[in-house]
Amino acid sequence: MQIHYISENNSILNHFLAEIRDVNIQKDSMRFRKNIERIGEIMAYELSKTLEYEAIDVQTPLGIKRTTTIADNVVLCSILRAGLALHTGFMNLFDNAENGFVSAYRHHPNNDDFFEILVEYQAAPSFENKNLILIDPMLATGQSIIAVLNKLLLKQKPKEIHIAVVIAAPEGIAYLEENLPDNCHLWVAALDDRLNEKNYIIPGLGDAGDLAYGHKL
Repeated sequence: MQIHYISENNSILNHFLAEIRDVNIQKDSMRFRKNIERIGEIMAYELSKTLEYEAIDVQTPLGIKRTTTIADNVVLCSILRAGLALHTGFMNLFDNAENGFVSAYRHHPNNDDFFEILVEYQAAPSFENKNLILIDPMLATGQSIIAVLNKLLLKQKPKEIHIAVVIAAPEGIAYLEENLPDNCHLWVAALDDRLNEKNYIIPGLGDAGDLAYGHKL
C-alpha cells in the first residue's frame, strides 16, 4: 500500500486541520462541515496528480489551445454519515465522478468496549476498471474500511483503490497495510499519536459525525 501524508509540508490544509480540532471552533457545526469540505477539496487536488490524463484541443475565442483532461473514470464512495462533508469536497473537484454511499458502524453487542463492524446500507454504481475513492474522515482501527471494501469488492475489480482519511492512527494504518494489496493508495491529511483503550484516536478531534450533524441516540 502506498501512503501519502499530505500535511507534511505547511499549507492552508494545516490551518483547516487546526480549526476542526479546536473545541471552541467545533461548537459551530456549519464551520466544522465547511472545513472538512475544504480539506476534501485539497485532498482531491493532491490525489488528482496521480490520475491518468489525455491530450485535447480546446477552441478558445482566439485560437486553439493544446491541454490535458482527466482520462480516468472516478467513483467517489463515502462511509455514512461522517463521510458526507468530506465527500462534498471531493465532488467539488471531480465534477463527473459517479457516487456511492455505504453505512458502517461499531456495534457493541455486549454493551462493553468490544465491538464489531456492521455494514448495512449500500448504494453504489459499478466501479469495474474505474478509480474507486473511498472516503472516511477518521481511520482508527481500520476495521470499518476493510469491512466496507470486502462488501463492495465481492464481484468487481477497480482499476485502483484510493482511501482518503482526514486523521489516522498508526494502528489503523498498520491494519490496512496487512489487509490491502500493494496497489492501493492511502491519503492521510494528518497522522496522530495512537488509539486509546476504547480505540478512539488521540489527540483526534472527537466524533466527526456528531460534530458535523449533531449527536445520535
